[in-house]
Amino acid sequence: MLTIDSDTARRFILGKQGLWPGRRWRGLDGTAQAMQAVEFLQLDPLQIIARSQDIMLHSRVLDYTPGLWEEVTYGQRRFFDWGGWLAVRPMDELPHWRVVMHRERDDGPDCDSRIHTMGLEHAEAIEEMRTILRERGTVSNRDFKTAVRKRTQNYRGRKDSSLALYYLWRIGEVMTHHRENFERVYALTEMVAPAALICESSEAEANRFLIQKEVSFAGLSRLQRTQDAFHRGAPLSKKQQIYQTLLADGDLIEVKVEGWRAMHCMLARDAQLLHDLSAGRVPEAWAPLDTTSTEEAIFLAPLDPVSARGRAKTLFGFDYIWEVYKPVDKRQFGYYTLPVLWGDRLVARFDSKLDRTTNTFVILGFWLEEAALGEDEAFAQALARGFARFVSFLGAAQIDVAAVETPLLRQRVSDHLVLK
Repeated sequence: MLTIDSDTARRFILGKQGLWPGRRWRGLDGTAQAMQAVEFLQLDPLQIIARSQDIMLHSRVLDYTPGLWEEVTYGQRRFFDWGGWLAVRPMDELPHWRVVMHRERDDGPDCDSRIHTMGLEHAEAIEEMRTILRERGTVSNRDFKTAVRKRTQNYRGRKDSSLALYYLWRIGEVMTHHRENFERVYALTEMVAPAALICESSEAEANRFLIQKEVSFAGLSRLQRTQDAFHRGAPLSKKQQIYQTLLADGDLIEVKVEGWRAMHCMLARDAQLLHDLSAGRVPEAWAPLDTTSTEEAIFLAPLDPVSARGRAKTLFGFDYIWEVYKPVDKRQFGYYTLPVLWGDRLVARFDSKLDRTTNTFVILGFWLEEAALGEDEAFAQALARGFARFVSFLGAAQIDVAAVETPLLRQRVSDHLVLK
């Protein structure tokens, strides 16, 4: 067992996710490297200023532009998307995930009963979609008019053709060929994945892989089983047995973080990273290519794994809830509020919108965790650099910072945009 302090734990988790001490990947190839490192790139269709997955990669990759993840996923076929918890995963992991897909099809203790029921209830439409896919090659939900299809009352689709395609995707018979306006265009798996990867690992091999992937995704993990984690790991019933085996085999290490009540675990192969951080060294592989997160503030996506679903409170003492699904009168901050990372701390948040009629990035509200930061010149400069890069990423022509109440911060952001 290792014992570390909370600062080391926070930097380790940020570094594993490519957020500290600064961006260490660049461009298209760097996008693929970042996607590999983060383990899961969760996808979300909402596009208020940009989609969550694009913001997440912008915070890690220099010269990232919206949609590069689609090029490496569907253009280069280096990744694939899948799951009720929708995320992009490396293509070379497909044999492991096909074990999980197989479970989706079967009526066993580890299957998703909703998917199994979907297969039974829409068997005729499923067979029809198989035939159409063999004939046409690619198919999307929009190819089938609602008026001529059997209507359904399922949140996954309002017509039987939609559910049939979704079912085939979940059980691995089809994959996402590409996306059009974020909507999946399906094709038979053999049209998308390399033939050598259309196979299944053994149950034991897949389960070990899935647990280790989940641990790596968290950096330090309690391996808590929650609904959204179902499609990230091995069956709940086998978790403890697999966990103990991985500990005994030396693949996982238990970690005690000072001030955290629960025991966590990490990948044994990451132990050197933790030793470097405990000694005050930045791991060589983490060296930033440009500015550090102290020199330039970084804005986290709503679904970033270091801050989403209550994790910001544990790591940073920062209460963050994505309020997009809250009623307007229940929101404390705003519809699409993003946390601000400075150094290795979350120090502020802002709500914003992209006014597409004037191509203006508009700050709707800006809130500091500590008021003193409003007079901190180093933070003001870092925030200004962060917003300058963010405006460029969004393709906006200008920024409206009238809602930033602190004069120093408002002035530095405005000045930096003018200088650029």
